Amino acid sequence: MVTRTWVAAGAVSAFLSVAIGAFGAHGLQLEDYYADIYDTGVQYHMLHAVGMLLVGLLGGSLRRPKLLSWAGWAFVLGTALFSGSLYALSVTEISWLGAITPLGGVAFLTGWACVLSAALASRK
Repeated sequence: MVTRTWVAAGAVSAFLSVAIGAFGAHGLQLEDYYADIYDTGVQYHMLHAVGMLLVGLLGGSLRRPKLLSWAGWAFVLGTALFSGSLYALSVTEISWLGAITPLGGVAFLTGWACVLSAALASRK
């Protein structure tokens, strides 16, 4: 069940990343500086959507599925905080939103550390 849930979450997140990226490319008129910020948000969004897919695909094969579930949730939180703050910053030009972005980065790092821990715990 956890496996299917994270594959679905990753697919939804990837879908949203493409849609948000397309909207940014074709629907928004952003200055170059803010367009670059927006693009960074889209890139990290997609990378961590793939991370969620990875969590789902590994879920049935590693001994520590709870760590993988934590990783998936960390990727969700990281996407909301990191990419979400960059999307909001680039559209509103409210600079203090950039202070939220590192919290999302910490969530991403936590997620990857959980994936690593789950993989190492499953060594034979």
